[in-house]
Amino acid sequence: MYRLMQPSDRAAVVALWQKERGDTAEFINTAMDRFAGEQNVYVAEENGQIEAAALAVPVTLQGRPGNYLFGLCGQGNLILAGLVDTLCAQQKLRGAGFTVAAPTSPERAALLQDKGFQKAFALRCLPREVERNLWSQAEFDSVTAKKLCELRERFWPDTVMLTPEKMAVVLGDLYSRGATIVASEQGYGIYFRKEDTLYFVELMAEDDRSAEKLMEAAREKEVIVEKAVITVGAAQNLFLGEGTRQDYGMIRFEGEPFDMSESYMRLMLENG
Repeated sequence: MYRLMQPSDRAAVVALWQKERGDTAEFINTAMDRFAGEQNVYVAEENGQIEAAALAVPVTLQGRPGNYLFGLCGQGNLILAGLVDTLCAQQKLRGAGFTVAAPTSPERAALLQDKGFQKAFALRCLPREVERNLWSQAEFDSVTAKKLCELRERFWPDTVMLTPEKMAVVLGDLYSRGATIVASEQGYGIYFRKEDTLYFVELMAEDDRSAEKLMEAAREKEVIVEKAVITVGAAQNLFLGEGTRQDYGMIRFEGEPFDMSESYMRLMLENG
C-alpha cells in the first residue's frame, strides 16, 4: 500500500533511510520536516512494515510548480517503482507539472528512466589554474538563503528553484560540511577546499573575468591554494567550450513538456 507517512511511521522511515543511505537521524528529520514538509513524505507499506520511502520537495522551474524527488530508499524495484508512480500522481493532483531527481546511483537512474524520467541538467566539470591577484576583492560567507535564491534568479533564472526556507536547509548542510561562499557584485561561488585545490560546486557570474576574480579572491583567503575544479551547468555562460560533460539530473513531465535545454539544477541536498 502506498500512502502519505503518518506520525507513527517516522521511526521506521528513519531506520530504513539510515540503513540504506547512512545519514544521521537529525539530517533525515530535518529533510522530512523542513526540506519537504511532513505532508510530502510518501511510504510503501507491506504486511505492516515500511518497505520504502520518498520525499516530494516543492520546487519551481521557469515559474512552473513541480517537485523534487528526494531520499528514495527501500528494496525491490517493483515497490520503488510503485512508490515513484504514486508520488508523481498525487503531486500532479496538487498542481505539480513535473518531477525532477538527482539519482544517487546508475541503478536508481535506470529505475527512474523506466518510470518515464529522462536525463536533464547536465553539468560541465573543468580544472583551472588560479592566478594570484591581491586586488581581487570579495565578501565571504555573507550570503543568506534568501539572498542565494535572489542571486540564482538574477544570474541564471532558468534554475530549479527552492523557497528561501528550503534553501536554508541546503545552506546549513553545505556550511556543516565546510563550504565557503565568496560573493561580489558580479557573481558568487560556493566551494570546498581540499589541500591546495578549491572545488566550486556552484559558480555564477556576469562573465569569465568576473568568475576568475571570485576564484582569485578565494585563493587569497585560503593562502595555499593554486588551482580550482569548477562545476557549472552545461549551458551556463562561463568558460564555454571548456570542461567535461557530466550527467546529473532527470525530469519527468506530468503535463505538457517544455523546453529546458538551458535549465540548471544543483545543490539539492543530495550530498547529505
